Amino acid sequence: MFRLTVLYGHPEDTAEFDRYYTGVHAPLVAKVQGLKGLTVTKFTEGPRGEQPPYYQMAAMYAETREEFNAIMATPAGKAVGSDVRNFATGGATLIYGEEEKFL
Repeated sequence: MFRLTVLYGHPEDTAEFDRYYTGVHAPLVAKVQGLKGLTVTKFTEGPRGEQPPYYQMAAMYAETREEFNAIMATPAGKAVGSDVRNFATGGATLIYGEEEKFL
C-alpha cells in the first residue's frame, strides 16, 4: 500500500489549525475519489514531557504510487494540495513511502 505522510510543524495558532483542518481540509480530502484512507495523528508530549518535533501527522493511502499520483492530479486532488498553505503556518513536510503491516 502506498502512503503519503504529511508532517505538520507547530502552527502559530493551534486552535485555528484544528478548526480549519477538521472543518475545511479533511472534508476536502474526503471528496477525493479513489483514496483508500486518511488517518490523522495529533502528537503529544514525549516521555520526559518534551514537545514533539511535529504538531500533527496525516497519512493518505492508495494502492500504488502511480494510482496516488493520478488521484492527486484530479481537480479534487489539486484542491487538497493547494489548500495546505491556507492553514499550515508551521510548515508541512511530505514523505512518500510503501507501507507494510507486520501485526
